Amino acid sequence: MEIYGFCAPGFEALFEAFGKNFRECGDTGAAFAVRRQGELICSLWAGSADREGKQPFTEETLVNVFSSSKGVLALLAMQQVEAGKLDLDRPVADYWPEFAPHKESVTARQLLCHRSGLVAFRERVKDSLIYDWQAACDAVAHTAPWWEPGSEQGYAPFLYGWSLGGLIERVAEKPLLELYREMLAKPLNLDGGFGAMGHRSSRIADVSPLKQPLPELRENAIGRAIKEDRKGPVSMAFSNPVSLMMGTNSPEWRGALIPAANGHFSARDLATVYGDLAGGNPTTLGQEWVNEASQEQSCGRDKVLQAEVSFGCGFIRSSHSADLRFGGKQGFGHPGAGGSVGFADPEQGLGVGYITTRLGQSLFMDRRAVGLVETLYGLL
Repeated sequence: MEIYGFCAPGFEALFEAFGKNFRECGDTGAAFAVRRQGELICSLWAGSADREGKQPFTEETLVNVFSSSKGVLALLAMQQVEAGKLDLDRPVADYWPEFAPHKESVTARQLLCHRSGLVAFRERVKDSLIYDWQAACDAVAHTAPWWEPGSEQGYAPFLYGWSLGGLIERVAEKPLLELYREMLAKPLNLDGGFGAMGHRSSRIADVSPLKQPLPELRENAIGRAIKEDRKGPVSMAFSNPVSLMMGTNSPEWRGALIPAANGHFSARDLATVYGDLAGGNPTTLGQEWVNEASQEQSCGRDKVLQAEVSFGCGFIRSSHSADLRFGGKQGFGHPGAGGSVGFADPEQGLGVGYITTRLGQSLFMDRRAVGLVETLYGLL
């Protein structure tokens, strides 16, 4: 496998670690990028962008990073907080009156740190709902929480995007995609975004499962929770509607706005977003609000993820577990289903991005990203 790109002097061992993912861990198309104090010190890519192996993977190739999209959406929300348009502790219904039923007290902070109880639709919805932005937002606004808001931590795999995205649109008074382009894509010169962005849709890679699952770094209890209660919050969060788990290579998925799960980014994009937040002089968000976003807001055994997780305002915080270790204690970011990840390490001034077309089954980062991150930190 020929590897393309570069590493700054002293970081050449990342070539070997990246190549190992192809030789031993099933990668067939992937990229890894690192920024340090604003400078791109590593950008590697290899393999193919399509399942037939005919389209080369490039530095500009975009991959569906699934829940890694949530960190980008959270940043847009925090920008509205900094602008004075959104108060984290005011009820969402103050900005979005239709959101009030059954959840009048839910705040923006609770949405961001997964303490709203709004983790899944309560009733079965049509498969086509997720492709209709306005209909999905309306459905979320009228959905009752699964438990008393604020009482429990429960990750919202998909509703997070429509609830938070709908709120952002109302306080910003402009469409979410327009706001993303204005506030992040243009200032940071990002290639990707939510769904397929016009002519850039030709850069999007196909994703498919790993041919052989990788050894797990921790128990993934989600599957067991789904089997135990097919109508419970865990099952409904991931499978209502069924289209949430299918068709991620389809034109309908790529053309929709599903900001919790259909962000399509390059590794360089993720490294750039998080590198800006980690560099000590961020351009997209004031340092005061970076600190607020990355401080612990909720921590405990998550009722949906079935694991111990610490959340800031929209970001997962670094922990001692290898699959959620984003550098030091101040690290924060967001992994995505299948193996992609983006994170910031303010202590080292690092922004890191890894994307892959071969989807693993780990709950957070798997051995591919973990191996690259451990190699990186061994060189610092």
